[in-house]
Amino acid sequence: MKLNSKGLILLVFTLVLSLVVAGCGSTNNTEGNSSDSSKKNVKLDFVWFSDGDEGKVMENIIADYEKENTNVDIQLIEVAYNDLSTKLKTMVSGGKPPALARISTTEIGSFSNFAVDLGEQLDGVDTFTSQFIDSIKPYYVIDNKVVASPMDVTANGIIYNKTLFDQAGVAVPTSSDDIWTWDEFNASLKEVMEKSDAKYGLVWDFTPHRWSTLLYQFGGSMINSEGTEGTINNEAGIEAVNYFKKMHDDGIIPKSIWLGGENPNNLFRTGTVAAHLSGNWMVSNYKDITDFEWGVTYMPIAKNRSSVPGGKFVMAFQKSGVEEEAANFIAYLSSKEVNSKFNQESLFMSPRKDSADLDYAFGKEMFAIFADELNNTIPAAAEDWSKQTIVPKFSSDLKDGLVEVLAEGATAEEMLNDINDRINEAIANAK
Repeated sequence: MKLNSKGLILLVFTLVLSLVVAGCGSTNNTEGNSSDSSKKNVKLDFVWFSDGDEGKVMENIIADYEKENTNVDIQLIEVAYNDLSTKLKTMVSGGKPPALARISTTEIGSFSNFAVDLGEQLDGVDTFTSQFIDSIKPYYVIDNKVVASPMDVTANGIIYNKTLFDQAGVAVPTSSDDIWTWDEFNASLKEVMEKSDAKYGLVWDFTPHRWSTLLYQFGGSMINSEGTEGTINNEAGIEAVNYFKKMHDDGIIPKSIWLGGENPNNLFRTGTVAAHLSGNWMVSNYKDITDFEWGVTYMPIAKNRSSVPGGKFVMAFQKSGVEEEAANFIAYLSSKEVNSKFNQESLFMSPRKDSADLDYAFGKEMFAIFADELNNTIPAAAEDWSKQTIVPKFSSDLKDGLVEVLAEGATAEEMLNDINDRINEAIANAK
């Protein structure tokens, strides 16, 4: 077929227009090519930090998601945890928030105003939150807005040196029906110290978060449930501080930790300490111990049984331009199959109600006890520590105050009255 000059010009114009249209389609907020032409190609920046090997587990989960969603490219941006808050503040204030970020309970309050409401994006507040254990809800539901999705949950608890307890002939509770009172626990620790090679009865992490376990068990709290007034200086708070001091004065807890900065993890690893009050993350930390046998047992009870819940979350950010795609990925991460895989392979605890009994390669029976501690935790523990616009403004003072009481520099009542004033000041400034 021969073309005249007009036909040739029309053919060239049609070819050029086709190329221009095709070109526009591949650069419209996209990278790469999608096998599904009905969806735009998107890149999701995911700010991430790792405590252990969970970053590698997340990389595999992302690879699986990208195979099913070929229009999505997820880029992990690894930062050290200490740099996380600064990194996010820089990105948000610069007008370039990430699509996603892994955050802890410490950051949720600071960034909740910039978060996508997952209740709106997904299945509604009640349906979405019903998947997870109730005790952590105050952390991620703020003013009836779902500002993040739980990825793993933590609990405080008791890790013990089984070799020392066996040497002393002292049995630990094996079910929640026969747990010790605090007096019975201390008597057992003294017996282990007397009849074994134990040098100390108990090491206790040097943080107000771990100390507050005792506060909640004795019936206390830091702030009332409405968040309008400090409550730490009541009778229960004073009793908790005095009991903590008594364990130091009796030589059960070495003063070298809270008064000298000695690392409780290192002390427990020496094999000369009967027990460690810490959290479930130490199961992974201690799994390389071969010099002695160790395990997890139930925490004692005072007025209440209680742990202190915590955990890590994933937040999607407003104004990222990919809010819907970020929420869809969070829905994938939150599913029973994917969340269970993440926690089982990372040796973490799942926040899902239907994933408490994971088939861990190590420590399955230990995680079951930590999960039982969480299931018996009073609401005040999460209500207090979820108030992250207030708690950071007095938590360091609380730690210093506890040290002052242990050093005989103040009474429990004097110290807690001072801390309660600081709590009320922080509440007033937050309004």
